[in-house]
Amino acid sequence: MYTIGHAAQLTGVPAATLRVWERRYGLVHPQRTEGGYRLYDDHALQVVRAMSSLVAAGWSPQTAAAHLLGEAQALPVDGHRRLAAAPPPAGPSGRTWDTTALAQAAADLDREAVAAALDTAFAGAGFEQVVDEWLMPSLETVGTWWRDGVVDVAGEHLVSAAVQRRLGAALDAVIVPVHRPRVAVGLARGALHELGVLAFAVALRRLGVDVVYLGADLPVPSWVGLVGARSPAAVVIGAPMGMDVVAVRETVEALRAAHPELPLCVGGSAQDDVGHGTRPLGHTIQAASQALAAALDEAPRH
Repeated sequence: MYTIGHAAQLTGVPAATLRVWERRYGLVHPQRTEGGYRLYDDHALQVVRAMSSLVAAGWSPQTAAAHLLGEAQALPVDGHRRLAAAPPPAGPSGRTWDTTALAQAAADLDREAVAAALDTAFAGAGFEQVVDEWLMPSLETVGTWWRDGVVDVAGEHLVSAAVQRRLGAALDAVIVPVHRPRVAVGLARGALHELGVLAFAVALRRLGVDVVYLGADLPVPSWVGLVGARSPAAVVIGAPMGMDVVAVRETVEALRAAHPELPLCVGGSAQDDVGHGTRPLGHTIQAASQALAAALDEAPRH
């Protein structure tokens, strides 16, 4: 157990901020000594570090706390996430979303407006719903405005960088229990549009899967080497664009030759064009992550 001063030293979060996060957001519930002094356990420190990472990445404290508290509520007392605790993979919720806010912020080169749009969206619903119903359509709108000349390359990069920071912080903030199935997730060589596959990685990790996220533009030998070194239960390769299909197929064939029994899954807009015995996961983050997590839970353990 750690005093508030020691906790502040270990997490880099000032003691005054720890008190505010506890009082205002209910982020952690430290034990108290007979004298009324706070005592933090290791899990509380993990939560505080995750909160600090999200805030540093641009999340508002309120949004970051809501995200982390949602994580905690999805975990039963034994620390293993139950698939049933996640929202059911329903269709569009009927909620009205402003899917032009990011594009307008990009057109205006307005960093604060980008941050505000992300804060508003992620504060309004669960992570998976926001990604499926707002973030992905919003990014499509940014792309459309760029093709139409309304958004400059600088504006598109401004949005992409902000979203990548948010998603990366969300991925790092998820605490995965030990001895959970491992899945390698990333893009093939030459594929650069990683926001969709990164959002999927976050959703999958939120379901208790030990995600090894590899990012964009990973060469075939690196895929094969990673699988040999880390022995994942499955691999997910994103195919965000039609031009990525050939590289995805090359990766699939190399992995199948080296690891014939390894389940190979694909996601992204061009997933249905990959073939070669891969399993398309579908085009919504929530349904895809839940389906794969369920399949992993049902698979025999070795």
